[in-house]
Amino acid sequence: MLELGKRNVLEENEYEYELQDVAEPNLYRELYEYDTIPKVSFNHRLVPQKMPDEIWITDTTFRDGQQACSPFTVEQIVDVYKMLSRLSGPKGIVRQSEFFLYTEKDRAAVRACQELGLQFPEITTWIRANENDFDLVKEMGVKETGILVSCSDYHIFKKMNLTRRQAADKYLGIVKDCLSHDIIPRCHLEDATRADVYGYVIPFATELMKLSKESGIPIKVRICDTMGFGISYPGASLPRSVPGLIYGLNHYAQVPSGQIEWHGHNDFYKVVSNAGTAWLYGASGVNCALLGIGERTGNCPLEAMAIEYASLRGTTDGMDLTAITDIARYFSEKMNIPVPPRTPFVGKWFNTTRAGIHADGLMKDEEIYNIFDTDKILNRPAMVAVDATSGVAGVAHWVNGMFNLKQDKALDKKHPAILEMRRRIDELYAEGRNSVMTEEELLALLEQSDPALYRSLMQNI
Repeated sequence: MLELGKRNVLEENEYEYELQDVAEPNLYRELYEYDTIPKVSFNHRLVPQKMPDEIWITDTTFRDGQQACSPFTVEQIVDVYKMLSRLSGPKGIVRQSEFFLYTEKDRAAVRACQELGLQFPEITTWIRANENDFDLVKEMGVKETGILVSCSDYHIFKKMNLTRRQAADKYLGIVKDCLSHDIIPRCHLEDATRADVYGYVIPFATELMKLSKESGIPIKVRICDTMGFGISYPGASLPRSVPGLIYGLNHYAQVPSGQIEWHGHNDFYKVVSNAGTAWLYGASGVNCALLGIGERTGNCPLEAMAIEYASLRGTTDGMDLTAITDIARYFSEKMNIPVPPRTPFVGKWFNTTRAGIHADGLMKDEEIYNIFDTDKILNRPAMVAVDATSGVAGVAHWVNGMFNLKQDKALDKKHPAILEMRRRIDELYAEGRNSVMTEEELLALLEQSDPALYRSLMQNI
Protein backbone atom coordinates (compact mmCIF):
# COMPACT_ATOMS: atom_id res chain seq x y z
CA MET A 1 0.00 0.00 0.00
CA LEU A 2 0.97 3.64 -0.39
CA GLU A 3 1.85 5.72 2.67
CA LEU A 4 3.05 9.27 3.12
CA GLY A 5 6.66 8.76 4.07
CA LYS A 6 9.13 10.78 6.12
CA ARG A 7 10.17 12.69 3.00
CA ASN A 8 6.57 13.85 2.47
CA VAL A 9 6.03 11.80 -0.65
CA LEU A 10 3.94 8.69 -1.20
CA GLU A 11 6.03 5.56 -0.74
CA GLU A 12 5.39 1.87 -1.25
CA ASN A 13 5.54 0.17 2.12
CA GLU A 14 3.76 -3.06 1.36
CA TYR A 15 6.54 -5.51 2.03
CA GLU A 16 6.54 -7.36 5.30
CA TYR A 17 9.36 -9.82 5.07
CA GLU A 18 8.93 -13.18 6.75
CA LEU A 19 11.72 -15.45 7.87
CA GLN A 20 12.61 -17.96 5.16
CA ASP A 21 13.43 -21.20 6.94
CA VAL A 22 15.44 -22.79 4.11
CA ALA A 23 16.58 -26.39 4.05
CA GLU A 24 20.04 -25.59 2.70
CA PRO A 25 22.27 -22.69 3.70
CA ASN A 26 22.67 -19.73 1.37
CA LEU A 27 26.42 -19.15 1.33
CA TYR A 28 26.39 -16.66 -1.55
CA ARG A 29 28.91 -18.72 -3.44
CA GLU A 30 28.72 -16.36 -6.43
CA LEU A 31 30.40 -13.76 -4.16
CA TYR A 32 32.29 -15.92 -1.67
CA GLU A 33 33.96 -18.81 -3.51
CA TYR A 34 36.65 -18.99 -0.81
CA ASP A 35 39.41 -20.03 -3.22
CA THR A 36 39.15 -16.64 -4.98
CA ILE A 37 39.07 -13.04 -3.79
CA PRO A 38 35.50 -12.14 -2.71
CA LYS A 39 33.64 -10.34 -5.49
CA VAL A 40 31.78 -7.04 -5.41
CA SER A 41 28.50 -7.14 -7.31
CA PHE A 42 26.18 -4.28 -8.23
CA ASN A 43 22.41 -4.14 -8.73
CA HIS A 44 22.51 -0.36 -9.23
CA ARG A 45 19.79 0.17 -6.64
CA LEU A 46 20.36 3.39 -4.76
CA VAL A 47 18.98 4.13 -1.34
CA PRO A 48 18.72 7.63 0.15
CA GLN A 49 21.24 9.09 2.52
CA LYS A 50 19.65 9.76 5.88
CA MET A 51 22.11 11.18 8.35
CA PRO A 52 20.51 10.93 11.83
CA ASP A 53 19.94 14.06 13.89
CA GLU A 54 22.42 12.72 16.41
CA ILE A 55 25.43 10.46 15.82
CA TRP A 56 27.92 8.99 18.25
CA ILE A 57 30.74 6.51 18.80
CA THR A 58 30.67 3.41 20.97
CA ASP A 59 33.77 1.68 22.23
CA THR A 60 34.81 -1.97 22.21
CA THR A 61 38.44 -1.60 23.31
CA PHE A 62 37.90 -3.67 26.46
CA ARG A 63 35.95 -6.37 24.62
CA ASP A 64 36.81 -6.97 20.96
CA GLY A 65 39.98 -4.90 21.20
CA GLN A 66 41.34 -6.85 24.15
CA GLN A 67 40.99 -10.11 22.19
CA ALA A 68 44.02 -9.10 20.14
CA CYS A 69 46.32 -8.22 23.05
CA SER A 70 47.65 -9.54 26.28
CA PRO A 71 44.90 -9.18 28.90
CA PHE A 72 44.65 -5.68 30.32
CA THR A 73 45.07 -5.14 34.03
CA VAL A 74 42.29 -3.53 36.05
CA GLU A 75 44.48 -0.46 36.54
CA GLN A 76 45.07 -0.15 32.80
CA ILE A 77 41.37 -0.47 32.02
CA VAL A 78 40.49 2.21 34.57
CA ASP A 79 43.17 4.57 33.24
CA VAL A 80 42.05 4.15 29.63
CA TYR A 81 38.38 4.43 30.59
CA LYS A 82 39.08 7.80 32.25
CA MET A 83 40.83 9.03 29.11
CA LEU A 84 37.91 7.80 27.00
CA SER A 85 35.61 9.88 29.19
CA ARG A 86 37.82 12.91 28.65
CA LEU A 87 37.76 12.33 24.89
CA SER A 88 33.98 11.87 24.93
CA GLY A 89 33.27 15.33 26.31
CA PRO A 90 30.12 16.49 28.10
CA LYS A 91 27.80 15.53 25.22
CA GLY A 92 28.89 11.90 25.23
CA ILE A 93 30.21 11.61 21.70
CA VAL A 94 31.88 8.41 22.90
CA ARG A 95 28.56 7.18 24.21
CA GLN A 96 29.22 3.66 25.56
CA SER A 97 32.00 1.18 26.27
CA GLU A 98 31.45 -2.57 26.44
CA PHE A 99 33.17 -4.98 28.82
CA PHE A 100 33.65 -8.72 29.25
CA LEU A 101 32.31 -10.32 32.43
CA TYR A 102 33.78 -13.81 32.35
CA THR A 103 36.57 -13.58 34.89
CA GLU A 104 36.77 -12.03 38.32
CA LYS A 105 39.28 -9.58 36.89
CA ASP A 106 36.75 -8.60 34.18
CA ARG A 107 34.10 -7.94 36.81
CA ALA A 108 36.56 -6.07 39.06
CA ALA A 109 37.36 -3.75 36.14
CA VAL A 110 33.66 -3.07 35.57
CA ARG A 111 33.11 -2.31 39.26
CA ALA A 112 36.16 -0.03 39.39
CA CYS A 113 34.91 1.95 36.38
CA GLN A 114 31.38 2.09 37.79
CA GLU A 115 32.75 3.56 41.02
CA LEU A 116 34.21 6.51 39.10
CA GLY A 117 30.67 7.77 38.54
CA LEU A 118 31.44 9.12 35.06
CA GLN A 119 28.46 9.84 32.82
CA PHE A 120 30.22 8.87 29.58
CA PRO A 121 30.99 6.42 28.24
CA GLU A 122 28.14 4.37 29.72
CA ILE A 123 29.30 0.92 30.83
CA THR A 124 27.70 -1.96 28.95
CA THR A 125 28.53 -5.63 28.65
CA TRP A 126 28.69 -8.42 26.06
CA ILE A 127 27.43 -11.97 26.41
CA ARG A 128 26.66 -15.10 24.47
CA ALA A 129 22.99 -16.01 24.16
CA ASN A 130 22.70 -18.28 27.19
CA GLU A 131 21.36 -18.10 30.72
CA ASN A 132 24.71 -18.48 32.48
CA ASP A 133 26.10 -15.41 30.75
CA PHE A 134 22.93 -13.47 31.43
CA ASP A 135 23.22 -14.25 35.15
CA LEU A 136 26.53 -12.33 35.11
CA VAL A 137 24.81 -9.31 33.58
CA LYS A 138 22.14 -9.28 36.25
CA GLU A 139 24.80 -9.44 38.96
CA MET A 140 26.67 -6.39 37.62
CA GLY A 141 23.67 -4.09 37.61
CA VAL A 142 24.23 -2.65 34.12
CA LYS A 143 21.42 -1.07 32.10
CA GLU A 144 22.35 -2.64 28.76
CA THR A 145 24.10 -5.70 27.37
CA GLY A 146 25.19 -6.82 23.96
CA ILE A 147 24.16 -10.33 22.87
CA LEU A 148 25.96 -12.34 20.20
CA VAL A 149 23.34 -13.06 17.55
CA SER A 150 24.75 -14.99 14.60
CA CYS A 151 22.76 -14.27 11.46
CA SER A 152 24.53 -15.73 8.43
CA ASP A 153 23.93 -19.28 7.27
CA TYR A 154 27.67 -19.83 7.66
CA HIS A 155 27.13 -19.52 11.40
CA ILE A 156 23.57 -20.81 11.77
CA PHE A 157 24.06 -24.00 9.74
CA LYS A 158 27.80 -24.67 9.81
CA LYS A 159 28.76 -23.48 13.33
CA MET A 160 25.58 -23.90 15.38
CA ASN A 161 23.94 -26.74 13.42
CA LEU A 162 20.54 -25.04 13.67
CA THR A 163 17.83 -23.93 11.26
CA ARG A 164 17.07 -20.26 10.83
CA ARG A 165 13.88 -20.54 12.86
CA GLN A 166 15.66 -22.41 15.66
CA ALA A 167 18.36 -19.76 15.78
CA ALA A 168 15.81 -16.93 15.81
CA ASP A 169 13.83 -18.56 18.62
CA LYS A 170 17.00 -19.11 20.65
CA TYR A 171 17.97 -15.45 20.38
CA LEU A 172 14.48 -14.11 20.95
CA GLY A 173 14.37 -16.12 24.17
CA ILE A 174 17.37 -14.37 25.73
CA VAL A 175 16.09 -11.00 24.46
CA LYS A 176 12.83 -11.63 26.30
CA ASP A 177 14.81 -12.48 29.45
CA CYS A 178 16.58 -9.11 29.19
CA LEU A 179 13.29 -7.28 28.77
CA SER A 180 11.78 -9.04 31.77
CA HIS A 181 14.60 -7.59 33.89
CA ASP A 182 14.37 -4.10 32.31
CA ILE A 183 17.79 -4.53 30.70
CA ILE A 184 18.23 -3.10 27.19
CA PRO A 185 19.30 -5.85 24.77
CA ARG A 186 21.74 -4.92 22.02
CA CYS A 187 21.65 -7.66 19.40
CA HIS A 188 24.97 -8.09 17.61
CA LEU A 189 24.07 -9.42 14.14
CA GLU A 190 27.24 -11.42 13.60
CA ASP A 191 28.43 -11.87 10.01
CA ALA A 192 25.67 -9.67 8.59
CA THR A 193 27.59 -9.06 5.34
CA ARG A 194 27.27 -12.76 4.44
CA ALA A 195 23.68 -13.13 5.65
CA ASP A 196 20.38 -13.45 3.79
CA VAL A 197 19.26 -9.92 4.55
CA TYR A 198 15.61 -10.15 3.49
CA GLY A 199 15.26 -13.85 4.21
CA TYR A 200 16.52 -13.67 7.81
CA VAL A 201 18.00 -10.39 9.03
CA ILE A 202 15.04 -8.11 8.29
CA PRO A 203 12.39 -10.58 9.54
CA PHE A 204 14.39 -11.17 12.73
CA ALA A 205 14.84 -7.45 13.30
CA THR A 206 11.10 -6.96 12.70
CA GLU A 207 10.35 -9.41 15.50
CA LEU A 208 12.77 -7.52 17.73
CA MET A 209 10.93 -4.27 17.04
CA LYS A 210 7.59 -5.90 17.91
CA LEU A 211 9.06 -6.90 21.28
CA SER A 212 10.50 -3.41 21.69
CA LYS A 213 7.11 -1.82 21.08
CA GLU A 214 5.36 -4.20 23.47
CA SER A 215 7.89 -3.68 26.26
CA GLY A 216 8.64 0.01 25.76
CA ILE A 217 12.36 -0.83 25.88
CA PRO A 218 14.51 0.31 22.93
CA ILE A 219 16.07 -2.90 21.63
CA LYS A 220 19.24 -2.06 19.72
CA VAL A 221 20.62 -3.72 16.60
CA ARG A 222 24.34 -3.80 15.87
CA ILE A 223 25.21 -4.70 12.27
CA CYS A 224 28.46 -6.65 12.50
CA ASP A 225 30.72 -6.74 9.46
CA THR A 226 32.58 -9.57 11.12
CA MET A 227 34.88 -10.38 8.21
CA GLY A 228 35.24 -6.89 6.78
CA PHE A 229 33.23 -7.65 3.63
CA GLY A 230 31.15 -4.47 3.79
CA ILE A 231 31.12 -2.19 0.75
CA SER A 232 30.25 1.50 0.78
CA TYR A 233 29.97 1.87 -3.02
CA PRO A 234 26.61 3.27 -4.22
CA GLY A 235 24.66 0.63 -6.11
CA ALA A 236 26.51 -2.34 -4.59
CA SER A 237 24.25 -5.31 -3.94
CA LEU A 238 23.43 -7.08 -0.71
CA PRO A 239 24.63 -8.57 1.50
CA ARG A 240 27.84 -6.54 1.16
CA SER A 241 26.20 -3.13 0.75
CA VAL A 242 26.52 -0.96 3.88
CA PRO A 243 23.84 1.51 2.68
CA GLY A 244 21.54 -1.39 1.74
CA LEU A 245 21.86 -3.09 5.12
CA ILE A 246 21.09 0.07 7.06
CA TYR A 247 18.24 1.07 4.75
CA GLY A 248 16.65 -2.36 5.06
CA LEU A 249 16.73 -2.29 8.86
CA ASN A 250 15.51 1.29 9.08
CA HIS A 251 12.87 1.25 6.35
CA TYR A 252 11.48 -2.30 6.34
CA ALA A 253 12.19 -3.51 9.88
CA GLN A 254 11.41 -0.03 11.26
CA VAL A 255 14.49 0.05 13.49
CA PRO A 256 14.98 3.72 14.51
CA SER A 257 18.37 5.26 13.72
CA GLY A 258 19.13 5.67 17.41
CA GLN A 259 18.89 1.90 17.77
CA ILE A 260 21.15 1.03 14.81
CA GLU A 261 24.89 0.63 15.26
CA TRP A 262 27.64 -0.40 12.82
CA HIS A 263 30.57 -2.62 13.82
CA GLY A 264 33.24 -3.21 11.20
CA HIS A 265 36.57 -4.97 10.75
CA ASN A 266 39.46 -3.90 8.56
CA ASP A 267 40.20 -7.06 6.58
CA PHE A 268 39.87 -5.22 3.25
CA TYR A 269 41.04 -1.75 4.38
CA LYS A 270 37.47 -0.41 4.33
CA VAL A 271 36.72 -0.05 8.01
CA VAL A 272 36.78 3.76 8.30
CA SER A 273 34.90 4.50 5.06
CA ASN A 274 32.29 1.90 5.97
CA ALA A 275 31.75 3.45 9.40
CA GLY A 276 31.35 6.91 7.91
CA THR A 277 28.92 5.48 5.35
CA ALA A 278 26.90 3.90 8.16
CA TRP A 279 26.44 7.34 9.71
CA LEU A 280 25.47 8.89 6.39
CA TYR A 281 22.81 6.27 5.67
CA GLY A 282 21.07 6.21 9.01
CA ALA A 283 23.01 4.51 11.79
CA SER A 284 23.45 6.74 14.84
CA GLY A 285 26.22 4.62 16.35
CA VAL A 286 29.53 3.32 15.02
CA ASN A 287 31.44 0.85 17.14
CA CYS A 288 35.21 1.31 17.41
CA ALA A 289 38.32 0.39 19.38
CA LEU A 290 41.19 2.66 20.34
CA LEU A 291 44.07 2.45 17.83
CA GLY A 292 41.94 0.01 15.82
CA ILE A 293 43.00 -2.98 17.92
CA GLY A 294 40.90 -6.11 17.68
CA GLU A 295 40.42 -9.49 16.11
CA ARG A 296 42.64 -10.18 13.06
CA THR A 297 43.08 -6.85 11.22
CA GLY A 298 41.31 -4.98 13.97
CA ASN A 299 38.29 -2.78 14.49
CA CYS A 300 37.54 0.71 13.28
CA PRO A 301 39.99 3.09 15.03
CA LEU A 302 38.05 5.18 17.52
CA GLU A 303 40.36 8.15 17.08
CA ALA A 304 39.67 8.08 13.32
CA MET A 305 35.93 8.37 13.88
CA ALA A 306 36.38 11.16 16.43
CA ILE A 307 38.12 13.15 13.69
CA GLU A 308 35.49 12.03 11.16
CA TYR A 309 32.75 13.23 13.51
CA ALA A 310 34.31 16.69 13.60
CA SER A 311 34.67 16.64 9.80
CA LEU A 312 31.03 15.71 9.19
CA ARG A 313 29.51 17.91 11.90
CA GLY A 314 31.86 20.87 11.62
CA THR A 315 32.45 20.84 15.38
CA THR A 316 34.08 18.68 18.03
CA ASP A 317 30.99 19.10 20.23
CA GLY A 318 33.20 19.30 23.30
CA MET A 319 35.44 16.31 22.61
CA ASP A 320 38.93 16.71 24.08
CA LEU A 321 40.93 15.44 21.13
CA THR A 322 44.24 15.86 22.96
CA ALA A 323 43.20 12.73 24.86
CA ILE A 324 43.96 10.81 21.65
CA THR A 325 47.65 11.66 22.01
CA ASP A 326 47.70 10.71 25.68
CA ILE A 327 45.94 7.41 24.94
CA ALA A 328 48.42 6.48 22.21
CA ARG A 329 51.33 7.29 24.51
CA TYR A 330 49.76 5.23 27.31
CA PHE A 331 49.25 2.22 25.02
CA SER A 332 52.84 2.38 23.88
CA GLU A 333 54.59 3.14 27.17
CA LYS A 334 52.36 1.53 29.82
CA MET A 335 50.70 -1.36 27.96
CA ASN A 336 53.51 -2.35 25.57
CA ILE A 337 51.14 -2.17 22.61
CA PRO A 338 53.18 -0.81 19.69
CA VAL A 339 51.74 2.02 17.63
CA PRO A 340 52.90 1.77 13.99
CA PRO A 341 54.71 5.06 13.36
CA ARG A 342 52.79 5.99 10.19
CA THR A 343 49.33 5.49 11.72
CA PRO A 344 47.18 8.61 11.18
CA PHE A 345 46.74 10.88 14.24
CA VAL A 346 48.61 8.62 16.68
CA GLY A 347 51.76 7.33 14.99
CA LYS A 348 55.15 8.86 15.74
CA TRP A 349 55.57 9.98 12.14
CA PHE A 350 51.99 10.85 11.16
CA ASN A 351 52.79 14.59 11.00
CA THR A 352 56.55 14.23 10.53
CA THR A 353 58.14 15.08 7.20
CA ARG A 354 61.57 14.11 5.89
CA ALA A 355 61.93 15.74 2.50
CA GLY A 356 64.05 18.87 2.56
CA ILE A 357 61.62 20.86 0.40
CA HIS A 358 58.77 19.92 2.76
CA ALA A 359 60.79 20.97 5.79
CA ASP A 360 61.54 24.30 4.14
CA GLY A 361 57.82 24.76 3.55
CA LEU A 362 57.05 23.99 7.19
CA MET A 363 59.53 26.64 8.25
CA LYS A 364 57.82 29.23 6.07
CA ASP A 365 54.24 28.26 6.94
CA GLU A 366 53.33 25.06 8.75
CA GLU A 367 49.96 24.95 7.02
CA ILE A 368 51.64 24.14 3.70
CA TYR A 369 52.54 20.60 4.77
CA ASN A 370 50.49 19.85 7.91
CA ILE A 371 46.96 18.47 7.62
CA PHE A 372 45.57 20.78 10.33
CA ASP A 373 46.92 22.47 13.45
CA THR A 374 47.99 19.21 15.06
CA ASP A 375 49.64 21.08 17.92
CA LYS A 376 46.40 22.84 18.91
CA ILE A 377 43.99 19.98 18.21
CA LEU A 378 46.01 16.92 19.24
CA ASN A 379 48.88 18.40 21.23
CA ARG A 380 51.19 17.04 18.50
CA PRO A 381 53.32 19.74 16.83
CA ALA A 382 54.42 19.07 13.27
CA MET A 383 57.91 17.60 13.21
CA VAL A 384 60.71 16.86 10.79
CA ALA A 385 62.65 13.60 10.77
CA VAL A 386 66.30 14.37 10.12
CA ASP A 387 68.23 12.24 7.65
CA ALA A 388 70.39 12.75 4.58
CA THR A 389 67.59 14.51 2.64
CA SER A 390 66.32 16.88 5.32
CA GLY A 391 68.58 19.88 4.63
CA VAL A 392 69.25 22.74 7.02
CA ALA A 393 65.54 23.62 7.10
CA GLY A 394 64.79 20.18 8.47
CA VAL A 395 67.37 20.54 11.22
CA ALA A 396 66.05 23.98 12.16
CA HIS A 397 62.48 22.73 12.28
CA TRP A 398 63.48 19.80 14.46
CA VAL A 399 65.24 22.04 16.99
CA ASN A 400 62.33 24.50 17.04
CA GLY A 401 59.81 21.70 17.50
CA MET A 402 61.88 19.91 20.13
CA PHE A 403 62.18 23.02 22.29
CA ASN A 404 58.85 24.63 21.33
CA LEU A 405 60.57 27.70 19.87
CA LYS A 406 58.02 29.84 18.06
CA GLN A 407 57.93 33.16 16.25
CA ASP A 408 60.83 35.45 17.24
CA LYS A 409 62.41 32.75 19.43
CA ALA A 410 62.64 30.24 16.58
CA LEU A 411 66.02 29.53 15.00
CA ASP A 412 66.19 30.00 11.24
CA LYS A 413 68.12 27.78 8.90
CA LYS A 414 71.03 30.23 8.73
CA HIS A 415 71.74 30.07 12.47
CA PRO A 416 75.37 28.97 13.07
CA ALA A 417 74.35 26.09 15.35
CA ILE A 418 71.94 24.78 12.70
CA LEU A 419 74.57 25.00 9.96
CA GLU A 420 77.12 23.22 12.14
CA MET A 421 74.65 20.45 13.02
CA ARG A 422 73.87 19.96 9.33
CA ARG A 423 77.60 19.76 8.52
CA ARG A 424 78.15 17.06 11.15
CA ILE A 425 75.06 15.15 9.93
CA ASP A 426 76.33 15.26 6.33
CA GLU A 427 79.62 13.75 7.49
CA LEU A 428 77.78 10.85 9.14
CA TYR A 429 75.82 10.04 6.00
CA ALA A 430 78.91 10.43 3.81
CA GLU A 431 80.51 7.73 5.97
CA GLY A 432 77.71 5.32 5.11
CA ARG A 433 74.91 5.92 7.63
CA ASN A 434 71.44 5.15 6.19
CA SER A 435 69.04 5.46 9.14
CA VAL A 436 67.08 8.43 10.51
CA MET A 437 68.78 10.41 13.27
CA THR A 438 67.38 9.68 16.72
CA GLU A 439 66.33 12.33 19.23
CA GLU A 440 69.28 11.44 21.49
CA GLU A 441 71.75 11.76 18.61
CA LEU A 442 70.38 15.13 17.53
CA LEU A 443 70.57 16.50 21.07
CA ALA A 444 74.19 15.34 21.29
CA LEU A 445 74.96 17.06 17.97
CA LEU A 446 73.34 20.29 19.19
CA GLU A 447 75.45 20.18 22.33
CA GLN A 448 78.61 19.63 20.28
CA SER A 449 77.69 22.39 17.81
CA ASP A 450 76.78 25.10 20.36
CA PRO A 451 77.20 24.09 24.02
CA ALA A 452 75.91 27.40 25.37
CA LEU A 453 72.75 27.29 23.26
CA TYR A 454 72.19 23.66 24.23
CA ARG A 455 72.43 24.43 27.96
CA SER A 456 70.09 27.41 27.59
CA LEU A 457 67.47 25.39 25.71
CA MET A 458 67.66 22.40 28.05
CA GLN A 459 66.94 24.64 31.05
CA ASN A 460 63.57 25.52 29.56
CA ILE A 461 62.34 21.96 29.09
